[in-house]
Amino acid sequence: MEEQRQQVDGQEQEASAGILHVFGRQLKLCRERAGLDRAELGSRAGYSASTIASFEQGRRIPPPKFIDNADELLDAGGLLKAGKEEVARAQYPAFFRDAARLEGEAVEIHLYDTHLVNGLLQTEEYARAVFAMWQPLLDEAIIEQRVAARLARQEIFTRRPAPHLSFVIEETVLLRPIGGKAAWRGQLEHLMLIAEKRNVVIQVMPLSRQEHAGLAGPFTLMETRDERRIAYTEVQGDSRVHTERRKVRGLERTYGILRAQALTPTDSLALIEKLLGER
Repeated sequence: MEEQRQQVDGQEQEASAGILHVFGRQLKLCRERAGLDRAELGSRAGYSASTIASFEQGRRIPPPKFIDNADELLDAGGLLKAGKEEVARAQYPAFFRDAARLEGEAVEIHLYDTHLVNGLLQTEEYARAVFAMWQPLLDEAIIEQRVAARLARQEIFTRRPAPHLSFVIEETVLLRPIGGKAAWRGQLEHLMLIAEKRNVVIQVMPLSRQEHAGLAGPFTLMETRDERRIAYTEVQGDSRVHTERRKVRGLERTYGILRAQALTPTDSLALIEKLLGER
């Protein structure tokens, strides 16, 4: 079973890399046809020449805004834009792609996490440390792609209209110094900054709580623009998107109890600030 999973993971990585390399070659051809070198395109698009090289060589995932801009700057006639969706999907592991698409359509997202800070809240240093510890080990290029994809998801905080986001995080997550002390401090400071946003609520489930509704594990709840309510669960790379109303309703009930059992948002931030002051 483990050998089969590793084989599937390898095939998924190869497929994603293939999509990025094809797009990179198309970008290079369009740039050369337009008579621009990498520095010139980078200057017009707001990127360095080295970043343009990374896009063309398939080592870095170009963001959607760059693809739209490059298509117009290079007079590509929609060729680059046509690959935008595939490029976006290639940045995520296969098991997360459906959830990532739904996340992009959500007007509300509620998340409960038990082992690490949620990807939407992670700093670059924390995210890189997480992927570096992934088992089976990921190639360096894949780690960079996953980090870039994780950071790209955080554009949700600047989306308009702003979606409502709430997080319940286990206190043990805040105590685990993933990436070392500096990365850990940076992550906690980042949580405090994100919590200042009016559309974001962060609550901590304290270790001292005797009653706990979330012992079955982490999950995500989403509501899309067309008022669909969806749940997402994931463990050891095995993920499921749940649309059955009974299942989703049960997790919604669980999340409501979790929020009632967790510290208030104000007390949660006070705990994070206390942790920063102690170390």
